[in-house]
Amino acid sequence: MAVVSAAWLAGVAPLAHGEEVGSVNTNFHLTGSDRVVVEAYDDPDVTGITCYVSRARTGGIKGTLGIAEDPTEASIACRQVGAIHFNGPLRRQSDVFSERMSLVFKTLHVVRVVDPKRNTLVYLTYSDRVATGSAKNSVTAVPMPAGTTIPVR
Repeated sequence: MAVVSAAWLAGVAPLAHGEEVGSVNTNFHLTGSDRVVVEAYDDPDVTGITCYVSRARTGGIKGTLGIAEDPTEASIACRQVGAIHFNGPLRRQSDVFSERMSLVFKTLHVVRVVDPKRNTLVYLTYSDRVATGSAKNSVTAVPMPAGTTIPVR
């Protein structure tokens, strides 16, 4: 827990593992099918916001061993799932989740952007690689309820 806290204090998003809420098989392999998974990630700085990310997971032997490189496509939808509570002022833009999509080279990111003019939290997902990134991305927004103002640093 101290390592995670230190990473947050340093402004770096720790690698996260979402809670898998569902999946569908897309390509059968005897050693494990390729699939599209939907995972839930709770925003660590905003209680009451959950982001659902769907993405492809490679099956087969490499997927089972955790050495497969998953495709870069991902989709995101963030929603208010409870009462909104801020754990402190938010940066205008910050990496809130990241998860490896391959053993070393590729990472999926979720970035939170504060839109103070519209009192809305915008979440963007994209992937990057050690050498090159991907322009494939997805965006979603969560407007704050009436009377709730986003505290910004």
